[in-house]
Amino acid sequence: MGSPEFALPSLRGLAEHYPVVGVVTQPDRPAGRGRELTPPPVKVLAREFGIACIQPLRLRDTDALAQLTAWAPDVIVVAAYGQILRPAVLDMPPYGCINVHASLLPRWRGAAPLQAAILHGDRESGASIMRMDTGVDTGPILSQIKTPLRDDETANTLSVRLADLGAQLLLDTLPGYLDGSIQPQPQDDDLATYAPLLKKADGELDFSQSAEALARRVRAFNPWPGAYITWKGQPLKVHHAHAAKYKDLHLGARTVHKGLPAVTCASGLLVLDEVQPPGRRAMSGDAFLRGAHDWSAEQI
Repeated sequence: MGSPEFALPSLRGLAEHYPVVGVVTQPDRPAGRGRELTPPPVKVLAREFGIACIQPLRLRDTDALAQLTAWAPDVIVVAAYGQILRPAVLDMPPYGCINVHASLLPRWRGAAPLQAAILHGDRESGASIMRMDTGVDTGPILSQIKTPLRDDETANTLSVRLADLGAQLLLDTLPGYLDGSIQPQPQDDDLATYAPLLKKADGELDFSQSAEALARRVRAFNPWPGAYITWKGQPLKVHHAHAAKYKDLHLGARTVHKGLPAVTCASGLLVLDEVQPPGRRAMSGDAFLRGAHDWSAEQI
């Protein structure tokens, strides 16, 4: 069970090493400027392998449960599926349901774990293989793998890395789990933190925060939900930014720092390395300034 790009390495690895009886993914959704119905990446890969695929709007629907029962899986593997699994599904396979989760549980349970790790300045992240229960990422752990976070880490780069690490960890863990040599270990709930589902509004940059915190937010929200500031009454997307020191200016002042647009924060200066004005393509900060002569007259 899975939908986005993150799930592809896990599905590919399973299909190459095990008989996969079926795939469950999200329904096709409108995408792109033409809003054409587009299949999720997992459906596309399932077709390449010739694996049967269903796309229930709700997993609890009678037809979906009937198909799962007919497939009679020994174990269900979940990777970024996007729906809650009810007890009827969790208890169906003899070996239960196991999840490839993009964090070092119990840190960052929830819908946006890798974004939370970057946003909060964690120095490392990783993937966990967990046996699922009725809670939100509360099930016992089978295995984990760690990876350091780079200073320029974005949610996109981390997702790609954790998808590959998680898939390999899954393949390394399954034999021991199935033969009983790897036993699930309970999580320490006292160490748990939660990463809620992200909304588009979360991307707005608040300059009452420090420049370092906002630079992390830009990286954590790249590509989704994206970071932005308001410029001439419209959102100016910020794809890449970094923090710098500055001389005294009032909070939220627009300025130019070493040829790049910048805004003063509660502490430091947020320098905009790459932006995207409304209706335009992404561009470097200096290219943006060439067309935004009224950004600021002050150079620092």
